[in-house]
Amino acid sequence: MQLDPAELVKRCVAGDRGAVAKLISIVEAGGPRAFEVAALLHPSTGSAYTIGLTGAPGAGKSSLTDALIKRIRSDGDEVAILAIDPTSPFTGGAILGDRVRMQEHALDRGVYIRSMATRGHLGGLALAAPQAVRVLDASGKPWIIIETVGVGQVEVEIAGAADTTVVVVNPGWGDGVQANKAGLMEIADVFVVNKSDRPGTPETIRDLEMMLDLSGHPDWRAPIVQTVATNATGIEEFWQAILAHRAFILDEGRLEARREARAREELRNIVLARLASAVEERCAGDLFEKMVDAVSNRRIDPYTAAAEILGV
Repeated sequence: MQLDPAELVKRCVAGDRGAVAKLISIVEAGGPRAFEVAALLHPSTGSAYTIGLTGAPGAGKSSLTDALIKRIRSDGDEVAILAIDPTSPFTGGAILGDRVRMQEHALDRGVYIRSMATRGHLGGLALAAPQAVRVLDASGKPWIIIETVGVGQVEVEIAGAADTTVVVVNPGWGDGVQANKAGLMEIADVFVVNKSDRPGTPETIRDLEMMLDLSGHPDWRAPIVQTVATNATGIEEFWQAILAHRAFILDEGRLEARREARAREELRNIVLARLASAVEERCAGDLFEKMVDAVSNRRIDPYTAAAEILGV
């Protein structure tokens, strides 16, 4: 039996973990129930601070997230983690490796971890992820960590939409030009050189500094922090870098401006997705096939046919 979305939202705002899980599943699937949930949730959101972590596979993002959870919990604050996983080729669901690695937090009621697959929602993960973040926000978690797997366009967009975006690299991280192409330089508020006990760390820091010099950010220069997440080396410095960026954007309305830009982009993506759905509906059925036949037999040109299908 499907529970009433209004009741689920009420329970979520009260901190019910089961309701949080059900609501994320609803927004992940998309459709009318997801739209209803979004409308009901919206007034209860806006309090959480989001941290996005991205970087190439193998950079140690999950270990870094695990260490960051421990640091946040040491202050007594609660935290939620949204792990954006690749879709499993077998089940279509999220690969749960992140939750396996973070299993020591399973009994901690102050930590909520959810993996999310790259499937389902109309418009894809780029639309579903912000709604999942809102569910976690409404549940009362003051800190939300969004960890993405890989540095594809969608992953970079999701991580870059956080209040503070962390880009994780390893020593000898490779071609800096490719990093620029991926958009990492544009979205990074903090750089972390993880596994910094390995050879090549000074050269990696030098490359990052050089690219930061060329990028010409006028206000905030992303700090570069060295960590070894597996033994917590540098985690305190990492946390202080996040807090410093938070203090910076809280000053002079920068956080509000960033969130407004994020809302503008999300709204644009939703409109595009809804229009794409409408286009798919128009490009099916008898009228569309009739126009295809007319264009193929040169009785009508494609632009006139498209106008006929759109009714304009």
